[in-house]
Amino acid sequence: MRIIRTIDAMRAAVREARRAGRSVGLVPTMGAFHEGHLSLMRRAREQNDLVVVSLFVNPTQFGQNEDLSSYPRDEARDAALAENEGVDVLFAPSAAEVYPDGFATSIDVSGITDVLDGASRGAFHFDGVATVVTKLFGIVRPDVAFFGQKDAQQIMVVRRVVSDLDLDVRIEACPIVRETDGLAMSSRNVYLSPEAREQATALSRALDAASAVRESGERDGERILDAARRVLADAGITPEYLELRDALALNTVTRVDSDALLAVAARVGAARLIDNHILKGDR
Repeated sequence: MRIIRTIDAMRAAVREARRAGRSVGLVPTMGAFHEGHLSLMRRAREQNDLVVVSLFVNPTQFGQNEDLSSYPRDEARDAALAENEGVDVLFAPSAAEVYPDGFATSIDVSGITDVLDGASRGAFHFDGVATVVTKLFGIVRPDVAFFGQKDAQQIMVVRRVVSDLDLDVRIEACPIVRETDGLAMSSRNVYLSPEAREQATALSRALDAASAVRESGERDGERILDAARRVLADAGITPEYLELRDALALNTVTRVDSDALLAVAARVGAARLIDNHILKGDR
């Protein structure tokens, strides 16, 4: 596996692959790999000749009081894990390489970024995501890019960018990978103390409870949400948000007649965690 740190070298590697008629898959990451990341790499390996994993803690998607400085970083560990999964290239640029002096462009996606994490974290967050992902697509020019469903709103933002800007890349969303107790895997789980780690399982249990209510035939949004609220309250968790949104446009849902995104965010101990379920509608 090659570790590449410059845009010019990354482009050269892709040109070489293209000349040989090889397909290119990209897994964008911020590192601190866990099984969720590795599952994306495996999916990319199954489908592509050249697999590129980007490792870049993107400063533009962090707010002033968020965890940019403390975000877990261990490139040597990440590189070993990626190589073990058969990754061909680890693209690990510096912030100065991605955002050189004079960089003055930002991509703003309206509408779907105004709710959930956009409302909770601020509009800057998805501006940063949209901008860095667009840059990665321009550098690597992948046939397909792989993202985890845990970041459901992020996937919707990326798909909108791809559609609106006519980018020639397919976006593949891969299932959430969970611990045996249901906790969604996240790089931020390392922030959790043993007590907070146990408390955090309430997020997935809350979503499971709401999903069970929907699967019983209930369509009323408030009754579905109430099931999740009770689980969170019993665990002493006050969510930043717990909402039902249309799975395509993120409009508010009061009845689950078509597919809906049930999404939650909460601070548990030292970590801010997110999770979601897709609730199936009747049409």
